[in-house]
Amino acid sequence: MSKIFARFIKDESGATAIEYGLIAALISVALIAGATTLGNSLSSTFNNISTKMNTAGAAHP
Repeated sequence: MSKIFARFIKDESGATAIEYGLIAALISVALIAGATTLGNSLSSTFNNISTKMNTAGAAHP
């Protein structure tokens, strides 16, 4: 019984799969955070452009 337990402790094949899963999850979180930040920045930029175009259009009828 102790040999089976010792063999189970030395087996690291499952640990590798868990590590790859954690790396994939971390990359996914980073991509989502980056896309959200970029989306907010683009939205702000387009809102500023829209405001300036509306102001310019109202000044020159």
